[in-house]
Amino acid sequence: MGASHRLRILGINIIRAGGTIVLALIAIVSLNLVIAPFVTNLIDGWSRRDVEGRSTLIFNSLRPSVEALLAVGGGTAINVLFDQVAEDERVLAVGLCDTQRGLLSKSAQMPADFSCAAIAATESPAFSVLDEDNKPTLVGSFPFSAQSVTGHLVVLSDLSFVDRRSAQARQYIALLLTGIGLLGAAATIFAVVVLVRSWRRRIQETLEIFRTGAVKNPELLQQAPLGRELFRLIRDLDLRRETLDTDHISWSAESLKKIVHDDLGDTQIIAVSNREPHIHNAIDGRIAIQHPASGLVAALEPVMRACQGTWIAHGSGSADQQTVDSGDRIRVPPDNPRYTLRRIWISAEEQRGFYYGLSNEGVWPLCHIAYVRPVFREEDWQQYKLVNQRFAEAVVKEAHQPDPIVLIQDYHFALLPAYVRRLMPRATIITFWHIPWPNSETFGICPWKEEILQGLLGSTIVGFHTRSHCNNFLDTVDRFIESRVDRELASVTLGGHEAFIRAYPISIEWPPAALENQLPIDAARSAVRIRYGIPMHVKIAIGVERFDYTKGILDRMRAVDALLVNYSEWAGKFVLLQIAAPTRSELSAYRELQDAASVLAEEINTRHRTADWKPIILVIEHRESHEVFELFRASDVCIVSSLHDGMNLVAKEFVAARDDDRGVLILSSFAGASRELSEALIVNPFDPHSMGENLRRALMMPVSEQVDRMRVMRNQIRSRNVYRWAGRMLLDAEELRKKQRIVNMATEGASI
Repeated sequence: MGASHRLRILGINIIRAGGTIVLALIAIVSLNLVIAPFVTNLIDGWSRRDVEGRSTLIFNSLRPSVEALLAVGGGTAINVLFDQVAEDERVLAVGLCDTQRGLLSKSAQMPADFSCAAIAATESPAFSVLDEDNKPTLVGSFPFSAQSVTGHLVVLSDLSFVDRRSAQARQYIALLLTGIGLLGAAATIFAVVVLVRSWRRRIQETLEIFRTGAVKNPELLQQAPLGRELFRLIRDLDLRRETLDTDHISWSAESLKKIVHDDLGDTQIIAVSNREPHIHNAIDGRIAIQHPASGLVAALEPVMRACQGTWIAHGSGSADQQTVDSGDRIRVPPDNPRYTLRRIWISAEEQRGFYYGLSNEGVWPLCHIAYVRPVFREEDWQQYKLVNQRFAEAVVKEAHQPDPIVLIQDYHFALLPAYVRRLMPRATIITFWHIPWPNSETFGICPWKEEILQGLLGSTIVGFHTRSHCNNFLDTVDRFIESRVDRELASVTLGGHEAFIRAYPISIEWPPAALENQLPIDAARSAVRIRYGIPMHVKIAIGVERFDYTKGILDRMRAVDALLVNYSEWAGKFVLLQIAAPTRSELSAYRELQDAASVLAEEINTRHRTADWKPIILVIEHRESHEVFELFRASDVCIVSSLHDGMNLVAKEFVAARDDDRGVLILSSFAGASRELSEALIVNPFDPHSMGENLRRALMMPVSEQVDRMRVMRNQIRSRNVYRWAGRMLLDAEELRKKQRIVNMATEGASI
């Protein structure tokens, strides 16, 4: 073929290609003109439905709270509630319109010219678009009737983002169509065929990685063709949820049950802890039930009642074996059985090594920086491993399905997650560490730090009370374990398994069951004063906890001494009523603390007492929760002086007990609760002079200031209660289960 012929053919091809490009450009412009209005209408409609749905969700979340506040005349509290909701960037304002009286309550951002008469008020939810402050605004109007109010609750949402979203969508589609058209015009059939074959080969290679199980290794998956994109898609389903999903839910036992039913379906929930919620003891020929003085039990027990799962715990009561069936199970609570308690038997030798030894002479002082030296013994470590293995076998035996949700509680079971993971690889394991996690240098003291970290990383989620504890844990793993630590997602990948590290501040149930059948405040004050011989004019500062060196019992006594030394006029005008339950008396540190407390109380009483008064009343005995709440209601001040504490639920229980909105909480800055209850008087328990000054301030605080502080704290605990704590963990677990299902589907698809 001659050169001229080849040039002619080349020219013809160039002309054809040019014509194809011109036709493609004409087609692209035409498509843009046709599609643009359709896209605009689609985006506008979708966006408006999205805003309407959000408005409906906000109304459904607000209605119970508004009804409750109206019942107690809480007009100001309703405005505060509306202000919290209006913090959402797309919510302009929230208000409550009465048919006769107009706008009764509103958020601070409510437009000045808004009128209830201008809204579409019907007998069913209605939506209308207004122009407020030159902004297109969607007004959702929801019929509302409660107490003396009959009208509508209105939610104003900003629609200006719709225009921006539509413009962006049109721009993206125009760019997409242009790119597709140019690529299609420039490509040849041969190139397309080659490209299709190449992508097909890559997809097959990626699915082969899933099929062979290599997906368990994230690094290998990201190196595979298409692996990085697929890996990111899966990671997007990790723990990313709108704040509205949890913060705007009215958390209760019923809402937690609904979440378990709707999101988890028939998924079995198994809780594991060392301490059991109901202890059967033989006393004088009869069987008595004791409820342990444990923050863990107080938090987890209402959750298990709501979820109706299985709780595995150490059977420690003298009559526990007499009350279980042949499978070591018993339905509890005794008066209204809601879930199953499975008891595990531990010998005295195992208890010395597992519980008193490694757990409480080793890990407990290691994690609580309270200046008690941790003790580590090889024989204790062996017993710890043995008991953890026994509990893992019990979890497998109690599981009715291959993928239950297992809630492992506290430092007694650091090895349990990895043990359960090996036996039940499909289980979703949430381990909650109820005590602080120290910095990496401190944790490096532990001889078995690597084994403990590897055990915890067998979890799907490792939970702590505060973000600082999460950061300490990530630092510790990064220092001592060969793993991949992702700081952005707060996760650790070890041996192909990814564990997520999350903060879940624990709380108490709301309303507290211990408030039922309580005497009125005045009657409670009289009963407590008569019981302990305290005159009515004497103010009471209460302290309630276990006899533990982390609680700062000696430090609060020194604060009382400092107050009386500096302000002698308080002699005879107040007492510290200290209730302390004996615990772990087999350990010398706890026996010595109890003896030291008795000696110090007597020294201070001797120094300051009068003929008919002493400043400290020390009561060494256990109190049931309803008795503790009576003490809280009778007191003027509650002192929580922890030297180091994960959360401390005593502080929250005191606030919950004060339905009169009175009383002052003095709270250690080293307790996790201080991050939430900032309206308490925050103190440094290592400074007795400063604590004494704050005790004086608490005793002299005006009632109006007490009310202001207490109402804020009570609202905090009401909304962030134990059901929210559990619900967030379970919702996060369900998100991760969805992620795993995507991986499973990819694996199954590769085998087709």
